[in-house]
Amino acid sequence: MPITPQEALQRTIEHREIFHDEMVELMRQIMRGEVSDMMVAAILTGLRVKKETIGEIAGAATVMREFSRRVDVADRQHMVDIVGTGGDGSHTFNISTCAMFVAAAGGAKVAKHGNRSVSSKSGSADALEALGAVIELQPEQVASALAHTGIGFMYAPVHHPAMKVVAPVRREMGVRTIFNILGPLTNPAGSPNILMGVFHPDLVGIQARVLQELGAERALVVWGRDGMDELSLGAGTLVGELRDGQVREYEVHPEDFGIAMSASRNLKVADAAQSRAMLLQVLDNVPGPALDIVALNAGAALYVAGVADSIADGVLRARAVIADGSARARLDAYVAYTRQLAVQP
Repeated sequence: MPITPQEALQRTIEHREIFHDEMVELMRQIMRGEVSDMMVAAILTGLRVKKETIGEIAGAATVMREFSRRVDVADRQHMVDIVGTGGDGSHTFNISTCAMFVAAAGGAKVAKHGNRSVSSKSGSADALEALGAVIELQPEQVASALAHTGIGFMYAPVHHPAMKVVAPVRREMGVRTIFNILGPLTNPAGSPNILMGVFHPDLVGIQARVLQELGAERALVVWGRDGMDELSLGAGTLVGELRDGQVREYEVHPEDFGIAMSASRNLKVADAAQSRAMLLQVLDNVPGPALDIVALNAGAALYVAGVADSIADGVLRARAVIADGSARARLDAYVAYTRQLAVQP
């Protein structure tokens, strides 16, 4: 018998696990709108208080993928998602979006799944709009952009319509829930490789093992000791790496890659316009901490995508495509192509 919402709530109160298959059935009920808002809020709170397990997260992610509008991609070689849970409160410019253009110029296919701002002053969707790109593309248009430019941005509300069911509850609760953890796990293009930033050190090992359970090929899950959900310049970064079916946890530092340490305050912006300006400075090869952190994160993406042999090799490749202008050219090509798609009948 499937678990009832009441039984699930009782489990969380008793700090007992909802097993994977039970979580799948429970999430299906929630996503179909069959569970009351009050009960959804209670279950989400119970899960948060007892702390979500690998099996619970993997089960919930499986259902979110099931309910999503998929992007069909024939060739997934060197495909990568660069994504963060958000919620790190750093208010930096949009590092992962900038890294997307650099990684694409470096030879990766970047299928990026994103939304509007959570922790930064400018989420990936906000940043792309500020750059002139059209973000609300249909799945077949995303696939076309990926094939033609090496970049496909999947705006979460377009691809996860069932999330509207829980949106009012999440908004009223106003706290982090399992859904903040699930977003980066539910790439609609099924990217086999992922560079994922997380908002808490405990999630480094957890998310790497969830991705292992979900069948990812390679992953780097990262948390900067200064609180950033990126590979950081301001402190060491904890890394959970999934490769060859195994998870390994370790720590890296900017000096390992010949990069000077720099506090995250040097990357802070007040709004989407400032984020856009800093992003363009990086792609125009203006030296400084912003360029360094993008090179580091794009380098990690190139490594996890199988384009580079190591993060260090990826950083060198990233710097090269920034310096020769091909990363900026990739941005311009992507913006132009999305605008072209938007006016096609």
